[in-house]
Amino acid sequence: MFGENSLNSKSMRRDFLKLTSAGVAGSAIGAATPLAAAKATSIGSNNEYDVRSFGAKGDGKTFDTSAINKAIDAATAAGGGTVRFSAGTYLCYTIHLKSNVALYLGPGATILAADSPAEGSGGYDAPEPNAWDKYQDFGHSHWHNSLIWGEDIKNISILGQGLIWGKGLSRGSGDKPLAAGVGNKAISLKNCHNVTLRDFSILHGGHFAILATGVDNLTIDNLLIDTNRDGMDIDCCRNVRVSNCSVNSPWDDGICLKSSYGLGFARATDHVTIINCYVTGGYEEGTLLDATYKRIGPDKAPRNGRIKFGTESNGGFRNVTISNCVVEDSRGIALETVDGGLLEDVSISNITMRGVTDVPFFIRLGSRMRGPEGTPVGKLRRVNISDIVSSYGASRQACIITGIPGYPIEDLKLSNILILHEGGGTKEHAAIQPPEIETDYPDPNRFGPMPAHGFYIRHVKRIEMRDVDVQCEKEDLRPGFILDDVDGAGFIHVKAQHATDVPTFALKNVGDFGIYLSRPIADTQLEKVDQKTL
Repeated sequence: MFGENSLNSKSMRRDFLKLTSAGVAGSAIGAATPLAAAKATSIGSNNEYDVRSFGAKGDGKTFDTSAINKAIDAATAAGGGTVRFSAGTYLCYTIHLKSNVALYLGPGATILAADSPAEGSGGYDAPEPNAWDKYQDFGHSHWHNSLIWGEDIKNISILGQGLIWGKGLSRGSGDKPLAAGVGNKAISLKNCHNVTLRDFSILHGGHFAILATGVDNLTIDNLLIDTNRDGMDIDCCRNVRVSNCSVNSPWDDGICLKSSYGLGFARATDHVTIINCYVTGGYEEGTLLDATYKRIGPDKAPRNGRIKFGTESNGGFRNVTISNCVVEDSRGIALETVDGGLLEDVSISNITMRGVTDVPFFIRLGSRMRGPEGTPVGKLRRVNISDIVSSYGASRQACIITGIPGYPIEDLKLSNILILHEGGGTKEHAAIQPPEIETDYPDPNRFGPMPAHGFYIRHVKRIEMRDVDVQCEKEDLRPGFILDDVDGAGFIHVKAQHATDVPTFALKNVGDFGIYLSRPIADTQLEKVDQKTL
């Protein structure tokens, strides 16, 4: 069985096993080859090591963990090489990555995570001790309890057209420890550099299909991830390129940048590019992978699937570009720093969103402060968002941009944005005063319904919007834009659909406000206003 949020029908399991059925026949051929001869042919001038030559069966029944680790050790002893998996299903517990080694998953090859054994009888590696585990969830504090892990290594790759199937992995549960022998991550990397992950697929990856912490010079390219929690978490990493990836993660985030305290110090996630990716929470697990695209209903999953910064945010985020991405049937894009880190110098452009389940953009500076005592509140500043289309999204909440009293978000620019949502907001919604919840977990749903249907902007210093259009399918009785405690706001050629006698803008405690070329509102410049509608 896949687990509590998994494929349920026998027919679907048979479909996935067909991906590797050719390997069973291949295993019979490999078994007929004398081991010594196989080793002789597998170690050649190209430093290639076939796991079958070290005893792997690839039959989906025999545990191949030891044989695979022996092949990796042999490559390491020779100074490096490629460890090859031919077609077949390789049943495994923990695989140990080593420096200067590439794993190559050939077509039809599957690394299959075994079910966890009875407690105390082996299984996956135990989670290593971490003196800093109180500052982040259990999953972010440990790396060894994984299907594949590497620590303090360099020049490593996982490549090829094969599949990593985390069938036996746990999806974890927040900050609660797991039983002995249980694994909860498909791929886990700590303090590594020069890492490439390319072309393979991950099915049912556990708490994290990929967790990379303190990894520098990281390339993640052309992966297909269809999973039951987070797709990829990039934590405290530097010089990262994520490209051409598709992620279906209905129960949690798709591509997630974090900066935890798991390494024992605050380290920024820095110099990151995310381009040409597709994230969704809209499909039943496995149906993105097999291209049947079966829709999953909100009664079965929250349909997360988004691109997010946070919530772990001790070290902050700097120099990040997100471009040419598609977001569908999931939450939108979230930028969050709530544990003292700086979030700055971010550019987001050329994004299409369809069927966003809460807000297209959630930009939040908070003070949860889950970290060492005395850490000051962070900053969120210098963010550019441009060329965005979001259609047929939910209307309970607007785009939310909010700092906290005394700690404003600074220097935002938003341009060329079109938002179409369901509409239907009421006068009662328009009268709501959203709570501050500055020390809580940062999540837009915790604010409840919002009093604006386009943008709710609070505790912000210097924001500019240009060529922004907010439309709704049904009449909405909320203003399009609400500004509360904002200093320095410029709006040029903006508009929001609104009902009769409902203002486009509602201002409260706003200074240095200007709006231009935004019919039917006349060009207006306000030095200071306590409360006003336009």
